[in-house]
Amino acid sequence: MSTSFSVLFVFCCSLISLFAFRKIAKRAGLVDKPNERKLHIGQVPLIGGVSVYFSLMVTLFFTFPITDSILLYIGCSSILIVLGALDDRFDLSFKSRLIVQAGISLAMILVGYKSLHYLGTMFTSDGFTIPTYLSYIVTILAVVGSINAFNMVDGIDGLLGGLASVTFGALGYMFYFVGHLELAHFCLMFVIAIVPYILLNLGIPFGRRFKVFMGDAGSMFIGFTVIWLLIEASQNQQDAVIRPVTALWFIALPLMDMVCIMSRRIKKGQSPFKPDREHLHHICQRVGMSPTISLFFICSLAAFMAFIGIWSELHSVSENVMFVLFLLVFAMYYFAVSHVWRITTFLHKHLKITKSL
Repeated sequence: MSTSFSVLFVFCCSLISLFAFRKIAKRAGLVDKPNERKLHIGQVPLIGGVSVYFSLMVTLFFTFPITDSILLYIGCSSILIVLGALDDRFDLSFKSRLIVQAGISLAMILVGYKSLHYLGTMFTSDGFTIPTYLSYIVTILAVVGSINAFNMVDGIDGLLGGLASVTFGALGYMFYFVGHLELAHFCLMFVIAIVPYILLNLGIPFGRRFKVFMGDAGSMFIGFTVIWLLIEASQNQQDAVIRPVTALWFIALPLMDMVCIMSRRIKKGQSPFKPDREHLHHICQRVGMSPTISLFFICSLAAFMAFIGIWSELHSVSENVMFVLFLLVFAMYYFAVSHVWRITTFLHKHLKITKSL
């Protein structure tokens, strides 16, 4: 199947499945209802992720040779889709979700031999490989962290799809640049499969009547696929596509938002998984941005960080430098969101560009 035909195929498959699954979701009660945190109107089907998953699985079987690695990916993804759909329908406890996510991580390690064990030259000039037992812990934390990072950014229309497209686009470019055309093709298919969801999520072109949400099934699936590809790209020392530090730049915004949010919740004595309205997209709207401007601003910021990662790879910038720079950006981000109330009050008082708090 040619690339152009596969692009058309996955787009049409995703679009058609969105309309088909909408009806099933409403009958099954798989809908999102408004509450004090969710300010949308009416009951919205939570089938964006299921549609993206279905479209990609069909495309995989038609366009890719089925290997043991792909079968493991399909199996792990299927478990997460089921888990996410159950969570969307019945609101499962975070403990049960974490147990399954940790189990998926172990399957990656023990069955697929995929783990985060090589940290590059961020700390030593010769490259640093962590011990096997420690790599298990790091991999589990990375998988669980990636899944929940993308879950947490799903707060305004188009944001999860936009941030996922940035990450898959950056990965796809690097896979293509080094000649890993099959993985580059997969990243392209993922982005194309997300496009119909983004359109319906934003009400384009059919309006709010056909609005859909990604749901936890989709955010888990996206987060898992991201960490799977990042490990694939960075952990083969003989044939690495990107250096480990570059992976941080490709998921910088979801990662920083998650760490900041969880640390603030812990400081307040709350569960780090307790939902609230203190994410970056909420802050942007408090500053005075509309949801559309917030979407554009956050996705542009994520794209800029991904560009920095790509640029550093193409120009072989020292990993030590890129890691220190990432920590500096992280520190500035953490400071800004930690003092956002003072900043927004100052802006409102002196520059008259924010809404009243």
